[in-house]
Amino acid sequence: TSITSAKIQVNGVHLHYQQTGEGSHAVLLLPGMLGSGQTDFGPQLKSMNKQLFTIVAWDPRGYGESIPPSRDFPPDFFERDAKDAVDLMQALKFKKFSLLGWSDGGITALIAAAKYPTLIHKLVVWGANASVTQEDVRIYNGIRDVSKWSEKVKKPLEEMYGHEYFAKTCEAWVDGISHFAEESDGSICQQLLPDIKCPTLIIHGEKDPLVPRAHAEYIHKHIKGSRLLLMPEGKHNLHLRFAEDFNRQVEDFL
Repeated sequence: TSITSAKIQVNGVHLHYQQTGEGSHAVLLLPGMLGSGQTDFGPQLKSMNKQLFTIVAWDPRGYGESIPPSRDFPPDFFERDAKDAVDLMQALKFKKFSLLGWSDGGITALIAAAKYPTLIHKLVVWGANASVTQEDVRIYNGIRDVSKWSEKVKKPLEEMYGHEYFAKTCEAWVDGISHFAEESDGSICQQLLPDIKCPTLIIHGEKDPLVPRAHAEYIHKHIKGSRLLLMPEGKHNLHLRFAEDFNRQVEDFL
């Protein structure tokens, strides 16, 4: 089945999304920092079961082709993305849907599942965290300067954004997410986790250099009945590197 691209107006912004498949089970893919459907979910859009699922990958406001507006990071940027994501799916006439969230998209998905429980069927998150520690801030500052990124990771983002927007937005993201560490418990959405009632699968790559395992364990512990799957060789982008295995595990869960 082909992949269609379109834009739809949601909350005053023209959000870009890609859609494929004709299954009765709708699934929204939520990308990470600076991510888009195109850069973050190629193997999922291409290979997930299109008879069972209708797959939508979105570009959050200020990312991918959902520019303008330029991306910014007010204190509630995750809540804003969660509302945009849910409202996008409703605008596309999906009554109930599952969320697959990677990294920042995983945090967005946790908030959406907690705040809109009647709309979310199932939840899969990986590379996500519900709080920011001083150790996390140190890790984030290590990726602040995009000129130090590997060519492989950097290239598609530079092609999409141009160097200046890419570099500036990454710095703004580091500042934006580091603000959470100033809260007493560093919480982004810890208090919302017990409100998540849908079946939840948390996947963690044991070699993830950006998100320590303790984050995945915390989320697992605070979402009742959730499952934690550890991938021993997985890094942060385990769904790209081990796409076949990842897709199979996710489809079985869904």
